[in-house]
Amino acid sequence: MKPRVLALDFDGTIAVDGTVDADVAAAIQEARRAGLLAVLVTGRMLGDLGILFDRPLLFDAIVAENGAVLQLPECPSPITLSQGPDPRFLAGLKERGVRYRRGECVVEAGADAAPQIVEIIRSLGLPLAITFNLGRLMVLPHGVSKASGLQEALWRRRASVHNALAIGKAENDHQLLEVCEIGAAVAWGSEALKRSADEIVPGDGPAAVARYIREILSLPRLPPERMGRRRVRLGSLSNGEPLDLAIRGRNLLVGGDPKSGKSWMAGSLCEQLILQRYSLCILDPEGDYVCLEALPGVIVQPMDGKETSFADLQQVLAHPDLSLVVDISAASRQDKPVLVQQLLEVINRLRRATGVPHRVVVDEAHYFLNRFDVSALFDHQLGGYLLVTYRISDLAPEILRASEAVIVTRVDDRRQALALQALAPGVGTTSQWLALLADLAIDEAVLMPGALRPSDSLKRFRVAPRLTAHVRHREKYADVPVCPDQEFVFTQAGRPTGRRARSVRDLLSTLPALPDDVKAISCGATFAVGSRKCLATVSSAQRSCPLSGSTVPTYETRSCTLSWVVTARAPHDRFRETHA
Repeated sequence: MKPRVLALDFDGTIAVDGTVDADVAAAIQEARRAGLLAVLVTGRMLGDLGILFDRPLLFDAIVAENGAVLQLPECPSPITLSQGPDPRFLAGLKERGVRYRRGECVVEAGADAAPQIVEIIRSLGLPLAITFNLGRLMVLPHGVSKASGLQEALWRRRASVHNALAIGKAENDHQLLEVCEIGAAVAWGSEALKRSADEIVPGDGPAAVARYIREILSLPRLPPERMGRRRVRLGSLSNGEPLDLAIRGRNLLVGGDPKSGKSWMAGSLCEQLILQRYSLCILDPEGDYVCLEALPGVIVQPMDGKETSFADLQQVLAHPDLSLVVDISAASRQDKPVLVQQLLEVINRLRRATGVPHRVVVDEAHYFLNRFDVSALFDHQLGGYLLVTYRISDLAPEILRASEAVIVTRVDDRRQALALQALAPGVGTTSQWLALLADLAIDEAVLMPGALRPSDSLKRFRVAPRLTAHVRHREKYADVPVCPDQEFVFTQAGRPTGRRARSVRDLLSTLPALPDDVKAISCGATFAVGSRKCLATVSSAQRSCPLSGSTVPTYETRSCTLSWVVTARAPHDRFRETHA
């Protein structure tokens, strides 16, 4: 995670007796100069905080009255986020002699008045809640908290709680720490808060917060091991127990054969992250992920490779509550690598500047991240990539080394299986590993020991169901290698020529150079590149292929044309499963 927001409690956290610690103030200014937003989130009333609006500004926003009031520097008046105190409730307090203070929305009293206040709320049937803060209590409508106030402030600043780090001290900070990506409790604060916090700020007073802020500023991103609270459901183990994984910030690799379930797995992860309100940018070469548009906050943007500007993309990703699927299926095969390179460069600049999108998804990653020098495309410092591929061995070595978690669906191809084994050498013998991957069912996968926890064991699991309909693409199967016993073997005068083709694209590229009397044998059927034994012919230069829905060129050798019917048969026979 790239931090972009500091959400800070006031009393006892950064201030003593109503005065902000000088070193904390200096650290906050350093954070703001580094591009972070500083938000004060306090139970105090605004009238108690007027000095904080002196120049220079210390905060980009102040959430007061425990989330009920928002003050922005550019707004002359505070923004109330809740209704004011009910007159009947105030009258009840007066009748019982309860001493209180009222703000725009909050009613504050001593904690010892709680029994009387509860009785007043019950007798009037009001939707009010009590929140304790050390020796005081606050009464506000249900649903109003520091968390709700912070979310409103960040929405107005186009920032996300998923880039926020909160620091708190007391009972009223629980929801604040929970809503932010990382919630830190100070060591000198509430014991209950420390038990539920992600981190503890060591020390004995506000000066320690300054050190903590500067430590955060020294990091290009917060490492994934510091963000383990939010998890995604991968599926269930054989004993029925759920298998969850904290993937925030991790580089995740999903690999497996075509039509083995890897796109289904990746789509499931995307769905869950989107519903947790993370911002995703999905580079979709084949239109597999357009179905995610059914989820809230997802926009699909088609691109055909002729774009001269990515202004629309940048405009969408300026909103951290939106996710973008860039559908480049209409781009030509030759244009896609260049287009993806340009997109990744733009996305990386945005992430460096704003911290969003939180995760970048690249499908068919082997086509785009296969060079030795991919540093301009793959930002190692920020991380947060989800790469999907059926040719893991073609990925650049540095991409493989950066993979912090690996999920594998069925793999029959020995070369790809061995490339996967190299990522986790402790998974067993080669024969055991090959047998395991070949035995996976269409709805099964394996979670490999990741770089973060190499001591973990393999976890075989049944994949969780999807929320959106999965769209399976087919055009890429022209590149899919068939099994050795199904490959095309070329013969001349009944003798092998030494030429072989393991994919339709290999076959098409070989055909133009073949003499008339050469035959291609595949799957037990003989296809002659000659007019007498041709399975089918076509008269036009290209035909629509039922396998891909796109046009496939035909190739002529002197006296005949080999049709798309021949070239489509091998992969069509092999890949019959209904979902990829």
